[in-house]
Amino acid sequence: MVRKIELLAPAGDLEKLKIAINYGADAVYLGGEEFGLRVFAKNFTIEDIEEGVKYAHQKGKKVYITLNIIPHDGDLDGLEDYLLKLEKAKVDAVIVSDPGVFSVVKNTIPDMEIHLSTQANTTNYKTAEFWYNMGVKRVVLARELSLKEIKDIRSKIPEDLEIEAFVHGAMCISYSGRCLLSNYMTGRDANRGECAQSCRWKYNLVEEKRPGEYYPVIEGDNGTYIFNSKDLCMLNHIKELVDAGIYSFKVEGRMKSPYYVATVIRSYRMAIDEYYANIDDLENYSPSPYFMEEIMKCSYRDFTTGFYFDKPGGEEQLYGSTSYIRKYDFMGVVLDYDQENNIALVEQRNRIFKGDEIEVFGPDKDFISFKVDQMWNEKGEEIEVANRAKEKITMKIDSPVKKWNILRKKLLD
Repeated sequence: MVRKIELLAPAGDLEKLKIAINYGADAVYLGGEEFGLRVFAKNFTIEDIEEGVKYAHQKGKKVYITLNIIPHDGDLDGLEDYLLKLEKAKVDAVIVSDPGVFSVVKNTIPDMEIHLSTQANTTNYKTAEFWYNMGVKRVVLARELSLKEIKDIRSKIPEDLEIEAFVHGAMCISYSGRCLLSNYMTGRDANRGECAQSCRWKYNLVEEKRPGEYYPVIEGDNGTYIFNSKDLCMLNHIKELVDAGIYSFKVEGRMKSPYYVATVIRSYRMAIDEYYANIDDLENYSPSPYFMEEIMKCSYRDFTTGFYFDKPGGEEQLYGSTSYIRKYDFMGVVLDYDQENNIALVEQRNRIFKGDEIEVFGPDKDFISFKVDQMWNEKGEEIEVANRAKEKITMKIDSPVKKWNILRKKLLD
């Protein structure tokens, strides 16, 4: 029997957790209010974690909690109490990178499953084997490994040691996130969850004896983004990832929008399902271009395959800009649908005007298009525009839609 790989989604808050699960994730990873590496995400209170775990488990999905901070002594305060709360909440695993945090987890909640974070920089089978012998169930490999190296590691480690790897999202200019640039430039420590993304800033060269004279690193009028990487995307390489022995496909993006989470997870879910549907004839299998077309309907930067096929060169960097490509706007989320009257209750996320051409998509492959002919505010008054943040409105949609379906609008070229 073929063991299907896991699609692992980011969850920056409860809404994103529920969207990720409804759009096809097998598991989600999220951070609490402490001990994770996304201080500026909304993150989860312990009550949110309890609710999220309950929601996920009801649908047969899993929840992993990030504890991957690289702590100073003061950062460890309260860790034991927090771990006991996570155990009580019935989370499925914790993700750690620091040996000290690992030891506290083992001593406090010894039955908890532990995953080793990519922050631990595992690049060889001996390191993976060491952590396995310590009690780690899964290793999240460093992003600097090729598929060939991953396959070699897989062949040398115990069968029950799982391999997880990033397949989509932002890449770090530094070695698997071990970066001091943000700390040096702003005093915000990336290894304690406060990265200012200094790698995405615009830089010029200044010669020591010519202060105030700024030279672009490459020819151009406005300087260059010399550290700015393209985004990772392995959507068209599901077969190669599976062949390398990767069990969990991890999507980056706990600080991204619900629209991003839904679009990316849906595309990978469809691609993975298509791969398994063709598993008996993989020699003649090629991914449907539809999945990439859909994934490019959320904001993104140009894509790269990172280190998977070859060491990245200059073509993997975005020297001219740090901005995202956006072809569609996230317009709203369906909260309910009255089938008798064909009326949808929608929570607005961008201004919706009467006459807008809107697309609605859900976890399935198909989507519908309609024109906004009528919409009403919460008082039942007909309106021409919905322009209040997260305003709940009703609108007529003749084709049936479901809760968690998402509205998007194509931007003018």
